Parts: sequence; C-alpha cells; structure tokens
Amino acid sequence: MLLCFDDEQDLATRLARELGRPMGVITRHRFPDGETRVVLPRPLPSDIIVLRGMQHQPNDRLVELLIAAPAARGWGVRHLMLVAPYLAYMRQDMEFTPGEAVSQRHIAALLSTFFDRVVTVDPHLHRIASLDEVMPRGRGVALSAAALLGRFIAVQVPGAVLVGPDEESGQWVAEAARAGKLEHAVGRKVRFGDTQVQLAFPELDVRGRSVVLLDDMASTGRTLIGAAREALERGAASVDVAVTHALFNGDALPALRAAGVRHIWSSNAVPHETNAVCIAELLATALRRK
Repeated sequence: MLLCFDDEQDLATRLARELGRPMGVITRHRFPDGETRVVLPRPLPSDIIVLRGMQHQPNDRLVELLIAAPAARGWGVRHLMLVAPYLAYMRQDMEFTPGEAVSQRHIAALLSTFFDRVVTVDPHLHRIASLDEVMPRGRGVALSAAALLGRFIAVQVPGAVLVGPDEESGQWVAEAARAGKLEHAVGRKVRFGDTQVQLAFPELDVRGRSVVLLDDMASTGRTLIGAAREALERGAASVDVAVTHALFNGDALPALRAAGVRHIWSSNAVPHETNAVCIAELLATALRRK
C-alpha cells in the first residue's frame, strides 16, 4: 500500500497508479498547544510506502513521520519505505561556524532508523557524493529530475541554452543538457548573506538566444533573479526558469517575474502552481527495483 498525508494526495494518486498499488491517506489534527494527532488507515499490509515531502514547516512534517512510522510497525508492517521527494535539512552539510550541528548527517541517520529505505529527488548533496555517506549503505536512494526537465525544456524552448546560476548547479545542468541535447554553461555565485547574492555570469554569448536558468531548488529566488537580469542585460531574447523544487518563499515568484523571467517551471516534487513536470514515473521505476 502507498500511504500519503492528506495534503499530498495529487502526486500520491499518480504514483499509486504507476505502481498499481492501493492508496491510503494519513490524516492529522493539530491541537491548540501545537501537538499533532496522526491517524493511519487500518488494517495495514506488511509492505508500506509512505509518501511525505518535507518542504515548508519541515519540523512538523518530521514529527508526523516519527509518529506514523513506529505506529505502522506496531500494527505489523515489516517493510517500511519513505518517499520524500524533497528531503529537508540537506543544506547544512558541514560545520560552517564552531558549534553548528551538521543537520544533514543527523536527520539522515534518524530517518534511516525508522525506514528501511529513503527515496528522494535531487537532495542538496554538494560536499558528499551520495546518501551512503550519511545513511547505512543502500538505505538512501537519490534520484534526479534533471533529465525530465531537460527534455521538457527542449520541447518548450527548442535550441535554448541552459545556464546554471552557480557551481553547485553544474551537475543538474549538465544532465539536463544531455537529455535535451542542449548547450549549457555554469556561472559562479558570490554570497553576502542569506538573501544578498552576486552572480558571475558564465562567459557565454547569449545575444538573441533563449536562456533557461536551471537549478535543483529555488527558495528566495535571489540567485535566479540576479542571473535573469544579467542574461537580459547581455541581450538574451528571453529568460525562463526551471527547478526541481519550487519552494519560492516570500515574494520570490513575483520578484522573478518582475526581473523579466517569462516562464517558471518546476517538477511536482514540491506541490506548487508552477508544476509542469511529473516525477511519478521516475519514483515508480526506482521503487520497483527494491
């Protein structure tokens, strides 16, 4: 059975259809003091996949999983898998200042004690090669939506040039470019705080060309905004944006449009109005390999 929480039924329905599995819904109730009641459907089969993205209020979502997982085990579930299209806490991957807990390592280890397998999409892994470095070997599976986005872009904007706004986006941009048979380049980011970013645009002639900025995620959108303005100043005919994870916190979306971005596309790894590419088949293919 595939279980999802009551606010993520769209992707869950598509994934259950791809897998040919029945779907059940986990409901929640928030008490006045902030505690959460979690209700699972019963009876449960022995093999369960739980779909739960950890975007937006990740602490609440993490607690819900830590309640639901042992409850399922207590009702006889023997094989329990987590599909977290967006896996939170992956960005804190080193001790940047003395005393900082490396949350990537600790949250990954915690989830691996509750779930037999954790499947995610484009996690923010920049200083480690794979989830095997923070989970027991083979417990974590990291997929990528880059190829899906690359093929989508090739249809929407034939002949576009893909640009990664910084070095960290390079791996996604290269994969997307291969899938869509498109040219690509990668810029360099200089950060002056959480929201102050300066972009060193790649040495690439974009005059009269369609540019698509590609990254794994967009949070404040400031890096993409800087890249879009630079591309247009250099004579780009148009600038579009494609990301795996559409967080778009605060005024990110209107700010991108105000900067001259034409289209904004994302995968449905995070539910958002910009969703244009579905990851259900990508997830289903990986889950069948268990």
